Amino acid sequence: MDSKYNPQSIEEKWQQIWAEQNLDQMPEDTEKPKFYALSMFPYPSGSLHMGHVRNYTIIDVIARLKRMQGYRVLNPMGWDAFGLPAENAAIERGIPPAKWTYENIAQMKGLFRRLGISFDWTKEVTTCSPDYYKWTQWLFLQFLEAGLAYQKEAAVNWDPIDQTVLANEQVDNEGRSWRSGAKVERKLLRQWFLKITDYAEQLLNDLDKLPDWPERVKLMQANWIGKSVGAYLEFPIVGMDEKIAVFTTRPDTIYGVSYVVLAPEHPLTQLVTTADQKAAVDTLIKEVALQSEMDRTADDKPKRGIPTGGKAINPFNDEEIPIWIADYVLYEYGTGAVMGVPAHDTRDFKFANQYQLPIKVVIVDDDEVPLTEAYTEPGIMINSESFNGMDSIKGKAAIIKSAENSGCGKARVQYRLRDWLISRQRYWGAPIPVIHCPNCGTVPVPQSDLPVLLPENVQFTGKGSPLGKMPEWVNVACPNCGTPAHRETDTMDTFMDSSWYFLRYPDAQNQEQVFDSAKTNDWMPVDQYVGGIEHAILHLLYSRFFTKVLRDRGLINCDEPFKRLLTQGMVQAKAYKNPVTGKYVAASDVDQENPKDPQTGEALEVFYEKMSKSKYNGVDPLEVMGKYGVDTARMFILFKAPPEKDLEWDDADVEGQFRFLNRVWRVVTEFASPPAAPPYQGGEKDVLSKAEKDLRRAIHTAIKEVREDLEGEYQFNTAVSEMMKLNNALADAKCKDSPVYAEGINTLILLLAPFSPHIADELWHIIGNSESVHLQTWPIADLSALITDEITLVIQVMGKTRGTIQVPSGADKAALENYARESDLAKRHLEGKEIKKVIVVPGKLVNFVVSG
Repeated sequence: MDSKYNPQSIEEKWQQIWAEQNLDQMPEDTEKPKFYALSMFPYPSGSLHMGHVRNYTIIDVIARLKRMQGYRVLNPMGWDAFGLPAENAAIERGIPPAKWTYENIAQMKGLFRRLGISFDWTKEVTTCSPDYYKWTQWLFLQFLEAGLAYQKEAAVNWDPIDQTVLANEQVDNEGRSWRSGAKVERKLLRQWFLKITDYAEQLLNDLDKLPDWPERVKLMQANWIGKSVGAYLEFPIVGMDEKIAVFTTRPDTIYGVSYVVLAPEHPLTQLVTTADQKAAVDTLIKEVALQSEMDRTADDKPKRGIPTGGKAINPFNDEEIPIWIADYVLYEYGTGAVMGVPAHDTRDFKFANQYQLPIKVVIVDDDEVPLTEAYTEPGIMINSESFNGMDSIKGKAAIIKSAENSGCGKARVQYRLRDWLISRQRYWGAPIPVIHCPNCGTVPVPQSDLPVLLPENVQFTGKGSPLGKMPEWVNVACPNCGTPAHRETDTMDTFMDSSWYFLRYPDAQNQEQVFDSAKTNDWMPVDQYVGGIEHAILHLLYSRFFTKVLRDRGLINCDEPFKRLLTQGMVQAKAYKNPVTGKYVAASDVDQENPKDPQTGEALEVFYEKMSKSKYNGVDPLEVMGKYGVDTARMFILFKAPPEKDLEWDDADVEGQFRFLNRVWRVVTEFASPPAAPPYQGGEKDVLSKAEKDLRRAIHTAIKEVREDLEGEYQFNTAVSEMMKLNNALADAKCKDSPVYAEGINTLILLLAPFSPHIADELWHIIGNSESVHLQTWPIADLSALITDEITLVIQVMGKTRGTIQVPSGADKAALENYARESDLAKRHLEGKEIKKVIVVPGKLVNFVVSG
């Protein structure tokens, strides 16, 4: 037995043993209750950062705990492997995307094994592998067959650097691509969409079925779906048969409409524009086309508009009003047109003042007063003909009813959510499995021809997708009529791959089906999902959508994919920034006592920020593991902060956890040499000494507290604190030759096992066990051991605490008063005083009221 804790020597040993014994593989025994533990699978960048370590340590603790609690556990891992970084590597380094990706996967897989994470690698999936994307293509055809996939020309977000289309969610709040950082442009292209809007109401309502999701995430999804209840109204165009359709949540303000606004790209724009306005309108259209959607709709940016020269008619009062175009109106949102009510809409008020447009007040609080800002609250309708005097909330329903009776409108529910644009003009993605035939139109690739494989020997220029430049791949015969046709050259958004991977894991090797429904239904829904808050909208919303569609297709039987969600916080470290230049400085170049820029001598700002190469504040997990071992890194990450909070890296705290594991090592190895008594089994409590009773109380308090910490909110940090207390109690115990002490040693190792799996298994074997600690049963607290024979009684004189004494726990009020009176403590403070009254609070205190 090694007297010194040497993590490097034991960790590799136990990882090898666990792999040989297949301890982490999904059990086939369906007698046990299931627990599906899942962490969001990573993009295979080839390296691990501390965010990875935190994410996968959290799920590993949960998986190991549940195994010990008697569950059959599925804890799989895979790779979200399509995407632009591999294509960029091909452009920059001449490495084929597949080669770059699979090399990174091999490297990261080795790093995951080094972490000792209990993944079932027999369930591994890789989204860029043909045996996976075959089924992504098959699922696309399911959407197509269900009428949920369609192609249309649309104004899209175009990344001019990556030469591809971005979803709205992939454009940041500054109008830049989330990947390349390029300023996003608007462009008309024919694109593929999925009808997620058909499921908007379900996606919104079913958030109520997720009580174990963070409220913050549910609110973000609800806001993104953005349900609005209002009216659809039509404004006839003067001199034409066409009408301008608008949606409004404020039909009660219809009499205050002083203009209507079309999106610049609206088909009606060219029809309503007069000859004298055409040049100006065309100029604005071209300028707006260069703006991102974020730029066009940002509240803090001025709005640009211009009259078209055309006129529309308010269907309620027959007034002619001007038709404008403006950058803030988007053709893809709602009807692509809005009615301008400047008196009662903040944006319209600013726009009308900017362009000197009429402002008509039609809702007031009590009295009509001149407006200095838009009045947006409910009130009384005025200047609204027959609706005058009506409460505006009731007026909404009255206006809608009138519109329905006259045929100019109707009630409508609208959503902010828009259909999911899945087309990408890039190579490294799953090809969309359709063929365009001049006779038959869009034809799905037959299932027997799946997968549509990506071609090899591709030349990458960095300008758009190379697929369209490969006639030998593009040109094919139509599967229906045999006419020369061509393949779709767009590939699918990578979120298509990650929106169903959790359904494949339970049956990952199936070559005949997307998955065996019986197997997947057995495991779904995922019991615990762990990942970053940055996926709150994109990935989680799309996965919920996929789940509902596949349920309706009869493939699965659950409504929601993820029962419980934990969004872990970021890992932060100190960053050093020059406030003058804005540049970051590496910690290694800074005097910690007096941080100054080594180049300029200027004082540096010091603060915690998310670890990043660009901030020079990253910590290499391999360096930490090399110095302290994997278990120490895990313990620090679990102890430093609750999992949902940001974690601030501190080398001193890492050292502290290493010292704790060394103390555990000493306590256990000293107990094991020479061999000691077997663990206490209970049943003879009356023969235990006071020291044994006290230790047993500490043991079962730890079991109880750790169990509570690992239920509900997963307070790993306080669970580690309880283990530290137990280790201290064992170190200080006066009964080290007792079976109770042996019980404490066993318990400490068992509680430690999910947190520090390597040292726990080593110590479990050192004390004489042959089977892995991870196959043992999680300890259960003996509540009778928590009952104390004595309590601490507070002694007070005139309400002021003078000290405490130990008394029997079952003593009644009279006995407590007697114990207090007879104590040396009370006698000392009551000497020479007359006791007027004694107040006894059973189990807590005795207070003497005295005079003199």
